[in-house]
Amino acid sequence: MSASNFLVKPGSLFRRLVGIVANLKLAIILLLVIAIVSIAGTVIEQAETLSFYQQNYPETPALYGFLTWKVILSWGLNHVYSTWWYLSLLILFGTSLTACTFTRQLPALKAARKWKYYQKPKQFEKLALSTELNQGSIKSLVPLLEQQNYQVWQQDNALYARKGIIGRIGPIVVHIGMLTVLLGGMWGIFTGFFAQEMIASGNTFQVKNIIESGPLSASHIPTDWAVRVNRFWIDYTESGDIDQFYSDLSVIGDRGEELKRETIHVNKPLRYDGVTLYQTNWGIAAVQVKLNNSPIFQLPVAKLDTLNTGNIWGTWIPTKPDMSAGVSLLIKDLQGTALIYNQQGELTSAMRIGQSLEVNGINLKLIDIIGSTGLQIKADPGVPIVYSGFALLMIGVVMSYFSHSQIWALENDNSFYFGAKTNRAQVSFEREMLSVIDNLTQRTKTNIISEPSKSMV
Repeated sequence: MSASNFLVKPGSLFRRLVGIVANLKLAIILLLVIAIVSIAGTVIEQAETLSFYQQNYPETPALYGFLTWKVILSWGLNHVYSTWWYLSLLILFGTSLTACTFTRQLPALKAARKWKYYQKPKQFEKLALSTELNQGSIKSLVPLLEQQNYQVWQQDNALYARKGIIGRIGPIVVHIGMLTVLLGGMWGIFTGFFAQEMIASGNTFQVKNIIESGPLSASHIPTDWAVRVNRFWIDYTESGDIDQFYSDLSVIGDRGEELKRETIHVNKPLRYDGVTLYQTNWGIAAVQVKLNNSPIFQLPVAKLDTLNTGNIWGTWIPTKPDMSAGVSLLIKDLQGTALIYNQQGELTSAMRIGQSLEVNGINLKLIDIIGSTGLQIKADPGVPIVYSGFALLMIGVVMSYFSHSQIWALENDNSFYFGAKTNRAQVSFEREMLSVIDNLTQRTKTNIISEPSKSMV
């Protein structure tokens, strides 16, 4: 046997590869893997700091016995949707769908559109529903089928009718919709970005703190406009719990003009120029105080480590010009109350906004507590494409529910052959065909009776 017998033709190898990729089982497995990975990306917090993962996913004890911060970082589970292996899964699944569309769905549609008349009685034997009638005519059958919304073609003594060809197009539209969703998701990964900002009331900022961004995202990061935080405030319940927090934001153009203004809160973001700003967090940036008759000082505050027992911010206020003495001021919320501690760490008093207090021989007045808003900023240019894909999916699913039904008929000598088939809803289709046959038989009998009566006139 020569070595050439072992060679595989390129065309044959390509067809074999397409057959493997277009396999339905492979597509289902890929879809399940993508779903599982997507769930993991939802459960595991994305785009957090290294310390966050080290604290929440320690090596001992490991979550579920294997999930540690090292596993998360090494496998890219902290940014699942932009990893090379997740994108590879999407590309492979999209390739499988495309191959399936061209090797299965399009040929099926082509076969459904191609038809021929049955000219021999034996051809009716292979149909799921067929019968031979002693009486019947194509002339009587045509109006019955047209009443059932069938398209009818006839040639001499043969007839073909069909309806529901849209049901054959439906699966193709579903595949196109799924491919559109995949393309939209990948376009969003490559062109979108995700950022976080903590901005005090009254400040203006441009998007700088980018947490994640795609390789093509530079053109979508805003550089010709900024955002001003006009005011940030929190509504509290009667028990002192947070009810809702708000940010009054303005989009500012290059010339300082206000392009858009909106008050946002949780689940009500600000959208502008393809960028969405969400209200996600809050903090305290500074306090404003006055010492005796001095100007108003704005002192920054820092968040203290409370070992996860609550949020407390603090600052130190000097009470002597040489800063050799002073008090600590602690704040836990924006309700307007501050606690004063002396240099020995003892609580000496509490005060509210607008109140004055004598401390170390000077008059200390709390003017205001400046809150800061935590904003999550996202841009995903792929969202409109994804929505379009989902719309196509829904349309395709509805189209797929239509049954593709076909009917053949033949007048041959003294016999009338009738046959039909459908791809779904078999029981209701059989009832419809039995009704057509009954009506056809009755019409034929009526015509037979009426014809002699006409000849006798």
